[in-house]
Amino acid sequence: MSVFAERRARLRALLAEGELSALVVSHLPNVRYLTGYIGSNAVAVIGPDGERVLTDSRYAVSAREQVDDEVDVVIGPGDLTADLARAVAAIAPGGRVGLEAAYTSMARGAQLTARIAEADAGIEVTPEVGRVEGLRLIKDEDEIGAIVRAADMVDVALADVLAEGLIGRAERDVAFALQAGLFRIGAEGPSFEIIVAAGPNGAKPHAVPGSRVIGEGELVVIDLGAIADGYCSDMTRTVPTGQLPEALARAYDVCAQAQRAALDAVHPGVTCAELDAVARDLIGAAGLGDAFGHGLGHGVGLEIHEAPRVSREGTETLRPGMVVTIEPGIYLEGLGGVRIEDLVVVTDDGARVLSHSPKAAISSTTV
Repeated sequence: MSVFAERRARLRALLAEGELSALVVSHLPNVRYLTGYIGSNAVAVIGPDGERVLTDSRYAVSAREQVDDEVDVVIGPGDLTADLARAVAAIAPGGRVGLEAAYTSMARGAQLTARIAEADAGIEVTPEVGRVEGLRLIKDEDEIGAIVRAADMVDVALADVLAEGLIGRAERDVAFALQAGLFRIGAEGPSFEIIVAAGPNGAKPHAVPGSRVIGEGELVVIDLGAIADGYCSDMTRTVPTGQLPEALARAYDVCAQAQRAALDAVHPGVTCAELDAVARDLIGAAGLGDAFGHGLGHGVGLEIHEAPRVSREGTETLRPGMVVTIEPGIYLEGLGGVRIEDLVVVTDDGARVLSHSPKAAISSTTV
């Protein structure tokens, strides 16, 4: 049994538990996870009585190469609505069929429901959330291997660029060099728009690299990731370019302590909210709590942001095989910012850190 067939078997078991005859899978990362399809236009219908991938003629050859023989590949027009309705009626006649509600607009959902009713008036269409994402939470060895390769690419690309120095270079030039380095190493591409934010721009967590030239005595936030075999990596390093103002040096030191404490706290059984609190409480005790607004981290896999959500609102409990980021940040408007991020996989007794780029040692401030 292929890895994709095994995943679909687990999904069918979940559907049976939920008394569903089939699931219409429209989110492309979920389609890829279940079938191996790689492309920009597809819908899968998965049920105990049939499995189909519907796509258009642009992917006729590649889809048949990628998708398991057990799954029927249907090639049709770019608008897959009619083929989808027929597939649902054939696989789950008179049954209860789920739509991925998180990725289907109200208008699209109404359209699909009407077309399915035209094909089989006895089918009940119901919104479903998280069926496939629940399976994707725990990565298998092949998935972790791909993420490790993507993380290694980031380490190499960053080291190459830092070796050339940062002072005197524009943010966007550094970002371009990092992206070029990823492609040169063999990455499929960056997993998100690379962030290079120097000086006051570092206080913007999702700053866009611009024409600002990196100077001496400031912090440069560099956030980048790579894609390998469809899987993402994510890492942030904050690099000093010389002697720092006291406020920035202290912010870096506090953030580094918080990140180290959170890394040490990663283990099966801890909740995402509890893990977030480890770093947040330490930063708050240093009087910098208001400067840390985002969550501690997020899941990484086929998407750069996926479950679990490691934040104050996080409801998941960590389990072996989950891959998450640990990335506290402190942002001082008008002065600069610091974020330190590692990618980790939860193991049976703790965590394996996948990010290996050095972290700056700036001061010995204690909280």
